[in-house]
Amino acid sequence: MATKKNLVANRTTLTHKVRYAARNPARIGPYVRRAARDSWLRLKHPDHVGYYRAVMASDTARNPEAAVGSQTHDRWLALGKMQFDYLAEHGLAPHHTMLDIGCGNLRAGWRFIEHLDPGHYYGIDISPDILISAKQTLARQELQGKLPHLTLTQDLTLDFLPDAYFDVVHAHSVFSHSPMEIIEECFAHVGRILAPGGFFDFTFDRTEGTEHQVLREDFYYRTQTLVDLASRHGLKARFMEDWEHFGHGQSKIRVTA
Repeated sequence: MATKKNLVANRTTLTHKVRYAARNPARIGPYVRRAARDSWLRLKHPDHVGYYRAVMASDTARNPEAAVGSQTHDRWLALGKMQFDYLAEHGLAPHHTMLDIGCGNLRAGWRFIEHLDPGHYYGIDISPDILISAKQTLARQELQGKLPHLTLTQDLTLDFLPDAYFDVVHAHSVFSHSPMEIIEECFAHVGRILAPGGFFDFTFDRTEGTEHQVLREDFYYRTQTLVDLASRHGLKARFMEDWEHFGHGQSKIRVTA
């Protein structure tokens, strides 16, 4: 089902909140509970990675598939297939080596692992809880023989990975939850690990109005802001118009060295 993007809303304004609440009264309670939880977690974890790791621990304890943004198993399957189909259409081949930033519980990752040659998939995430769920997905899909690498990380310096190694770097629904300093950290280092001719695809919550964030969980950026930031780190970025045809709520940018 296609998701219509609201590219002008500023979700931090009182007017937007009142109108949204009036249209969606059933969501008021869950929002209040989420806001209270997030406020408490921000007090306990002032740095963003520690905070979002705690958010993921809380969400994963309730439902690992919902923790990665899928409210039903069918939706979990559909979103994973969408990601895989897109990269397959863009030439992802079994011999390629792939880094999946924010691999979660392998919603798309198990399809990449199945497609790629053994040992060619590397998944990283900041959440140990979701990586435990990832291992369960791997076993459920009987993909142990593909020898994927699943690694916990604290940052996006990518310092433990080799130079010029990855044909494809992929980050789905990562920058939509990241403040600008984390995105810049990734841009500062991702060029080093890209193989010649390789590319880095990432999704983001797009706005054409005021850039803003909601509860330090959801961040909305203008396309040009991210294109310019990539350029400052010697990267070429372009908006992927064909991704819009998939009807996903986030937009996509491709970065090359």
